Amino acid sequence: MIRRLPGTTIEIPVQNGDSARKLLDNVFMAGGLVLSQVSGLTGLEPYMVQNWIKRGFLAPPQHKKYSRRQFCRVAIINMLRDVLQIEKITNLLSYINGRLDDESDDIIDDSELYLYCIDALNGMESERVTPETVRARAEESVKDFEEPFPGAKRRLVKVLEVVIYAHFAAAMRTRAEDVINTLD
Repeated sequence: MIRRLPGTTIEIPVQNGDSARKLLDNVFMAGGLVLSQVSGLTGLEPYMVQNWIKRGFLAPPQHKKYSRRQFCRVAIINMLRDVLQIEKITNLLSYINGRLDDESDDIIDDSELYLYCIDALNGMESERVTPETVRARAEESVKDFEEPFPGAKRRLVKVLEVVIYAHFAAAMRTRAEDVINTLD
């Protein structure tokens, strides 16, 4: 079970994408979020989110409100940035969703992609991380995904594999830093 929504500061137990979906439904019930709320929920400085918009990694907010889709894009980037360079992250997202500042060419809505990421990560703590288990977990997570065109599911599985590896790489890095801090 994930203890915190990946890429956010939201500390709640997340059993699966359904529990995360309910949380996001509640957060976005009244509409979009303003930049200070996005910043507070992700732990990012506001200037960083604004920089990502200027660089074309994220569509600009509408009427100063960030949509669920935009928030999830920010959370995905934030989740991966401890391990991957921002250019690698944006290449990964472009692989699945074309131009990042244009949502009309997306294979999958970023909020759905985020929920698939959560599903792929959940339960992996008890599994040995091998190429086989990572691939199987990614494939299992997207079994209900309906391809908008042939090959879309294959792309999604590859993206989820990267997310899983990055998640565990970040955890290992944190653990290594914890051990270093205990050295005499």
